[in-house]
Amino acid sequence: MTRAVDSGIILIARLALSVLFLWSGVMKLLGYGAFVGYLQAKGVPFVQIAAAVATAIEVIGGILLVVGFMIRPLGLLMAVYTIATAILGHDFWNVADAALQHDMVIHFWKNVGIAGGFLLLYVTGAGGASIDAARAPRRSSL
Repeated sequence: MTRAVDSGIILIARLALSVLFLWSGVMKLLGYGAFVGYLQAKGVPFVQIAAAVATAIEVIGGILLVVGFMIRPLGLLMAVYTIATAILGHDFWNVADAALQHDMVIHFWKNVGIAGGFLLLYVTGAGGASIDAARAPRRSSL
């Protein structure tokens, strides 16, 4: 059972994580052609499929984080996705310019930290302020 304060903190964590992904996903939708071009430049395979999947994960995942639906499996999916984007999008080991490499290192480890937050959501669940909690079977006090 989750205490009310825990549920509030988990809600804040879900909202904090959702902002990044909702914003990024909407920006991908608004500049979809540029996003596809970026993925092509990075050498991502199956770029048309990858662009659609990435955009869907960010927008739908962000919405699911806000409402707290299927948080445990979503936490695992988003952790894997965030590590994959760190490896593909912030590949500092391939950057020669020192200033740019420094920036990429920061973004890489930022993604690793965000993935850690998603793994915590996998462990804690959505908390009481969520669709998951509303759908959970109630325990009888008998």
